[in-house]
Amino acid sequence: MDLLLILTYTAFCVAIFKIFKIPLNKWSVPTAVLGGVVLIGTLILLMNYNHPFTQIGRQVYNTTPIVPTVKGRVVEVNVKPDTFIVKGEPLFTIESEPYEAALMSKQADLAAAIQDVYQLESDYKAAQAEVIRSIAERDRIRQEFNRYYAGYKKGAFTAQQVDTRRQNLKGAQATLEAKIALENSARVAFESEIEGENTTVARLQAEVRQAEFNLNETVVRAPTNGFVTQLILRPGQMAVPLPLAPSMVFIHAEEFDYVGAFRQNSLQRLEPGFEAEFMFPSLPGKVFSGEVVNVIPAMAEGEVQASGRLLGTQSLNVSGRALVKLHLNDDISQYQLPLGTSVEIAVYSDSFHHVSIMRKILIRMKSWQNYLYLDH
Repeated sequence: MDLLLILTYTAFCVAIFKIFKIPLNKWSVPTAVLGGVVLIGTLILLMNYNHPFTQIGRQVYNTTPIVPTVKGRVVEVNVKPDTFIVKGEPLFTIESEPYEAALMSKQADLAAAIQDVYQLESDYKAAQAEVIRSIAERDRIRQEFNRYYAGYKKGAFTAQQVDTRRQNLKGAQATLEAKIALENSARVAFESEIEGENTTVARLQAEVRQAEFNLNETVVRAPTNGFVTQLILRPGQMAVPLPLAPSMVFIHAEEFDYVGAFRQNSLQRLEPGFEAEFMFPSLPGKVFSGEVVNVIPAMAEGEVQASGRLLGTQSLNVSGRALVKLHLNDDISQYQLPLGTSVEIAVYSDSFHHVSIMRKILIRMKSWQNYLYLDH
């Protein structure tokens, strides 16, 4: 751009010298050169600081590596590459027979556990009946002991007969206590619950739900609206739930932003809402309008992480650029631009606004230069 400005000034001086027939001498030529240095230098400095420009810009977009939650052999790839699909549509299908068998096994275990609950209820009621029977038996023996004891005092029974009834009463009491313990054990087994369900049934219900989830996950679906590109997955390949080995990359259909890398010198002239213009190398002669969204509040060059190495001088001797997020206001859907295309960006601040005219002219001149390129 600086060269374009110099050439423009040179052409202007040549025209002035020709039109007004100014002689070329030791006064006129140095004056024109010195005036050009002062004028162009001042304008360039004002323009570069107040209306910064960067050639390092790119459209950025989010992708999601598709990693299945279950492993298995791929039996079908349902999606076509570079074709728009909506959220929930299947991407690919994993062999489901092992997970169907696992689900049936868990369902059978659950059904058996439910039957066991009925058996536990029956055992608990039987234990209650045994306790009632043991209480009645103990009470009968106690009455018999009381009758013999009263008769012993009157001389109707011997001490041995009374002692025999006393031992019978102790045995009946011990039997009752054993039956009560069995009843408590049966009650605990029957009434042990988690959120109103028998513990074994609750555990197996959770396992059934997990098996159902695993079976459903054999069909991997689109997380949002979007598309898959560079599709390499084929039937017969193994899909594994490892983040380091995704099966495909999904590109989300959402509003895409642009990021430009600006010199740190112009950071005070990069604020949200400032007007911006975009120039695509793939669209010569065209300039599009947008605005600054925000300056990303961190630079990768200053990042440090805990490690076994100390921070050295070379780590600090890096002059990075500030990344600025921008939004394109114009509609460019009619143009065939792949995601991630490069872009050159100019930002116009509210300082020295009249100087921005020069930047706008230069960026349009540079846009026409995109027609001129050579492949080596």
